[in-house]
Amino acid sequence: MIRIAVKFLPTFCLVVCLLTACSRDYVIKGSSNITSLDGQTLYLKTIQHQQWVTVDSAEVIHGLFTMRGTPDSVKMVTLCTQTEHIMPLVLEPGTITVNINNMQLTAAGTVLNDALYAFIDRRNAIEVLIEEVEKREARMMLEGAVYDEIHHQLQRENDSLVTVMNSYVKTFISENYGNVLGPGIFMMICSTQDRPFMTPQLEEIIQTAPLSFKNNPLVRTWLDQAKENRKKLEEYQRLQQNIREQPR
Repeated sequence: MIRIAVKFLPTFCLVVCLLTACSRDYVIKGSSNITSLDGQTLYLKTIQHQQWVTVDSAEVIHGLFTMRGTPDSVKMVTLCTQTEHIMPLVLEPGTITVNINNMQLTAAGTVLNDALYAFIDRRNAIEVLIEEVEKREARMMLEGAVYDEIHHQLQRENDSLVTVMNSYVKTFISENYGNVLGPGIFMMICSTQDRPFMTPQLEEIIQTAPLSFKNNPLVRTWLDQAKENRKKLEEYQRLQQNIREQPR
């Protein structure tokens, strides 16, 4: 029995090695019902040294596309065309099912992509509630409601929802400080700004973040730029104050 086990050991090891190698691969199986994407090439791109770098690509044929490869590391990427960013993804081992349609963008099948799109769905749902408050105020005004009476009430609802949103974002990022989702979502939030600038919400996230998070290349560059912009703003404010204090 021992001789048989030894005889088959090399074959067994080969199978294990092959399975292990395959497990490091990513496979993206994509579908789209957007006809304008048919015939186009989609790209996976990531930012390296402040530049977009193509990781993989595939042509959309009859609404379907497939990408496969072995990533050198787990990373946040963006699925895009030549001219438009479509959706974020986490490039990690496993099969990632991507669906692109006019109503929703989804990616599922791996741990981090499942978590990413659960976050996006929840955040979008809160944003819809915030938009509904704004629409309700406009409808009530058209129906003849007194502005002061409805504004304070709806403002409280809006502020409450914004607080829920900020808390959810902060919690999600803090729970993912140790993987690519933490820095990735942080940078997604920061990208909504015209230029890097530290807000109270972002300040709270940074205050509790570990050094590994702050030293992420993208986060570190953004923090340095935000610090520089804050310094410029303070210098401008001092200059304006000096001008106002000058005798006329």
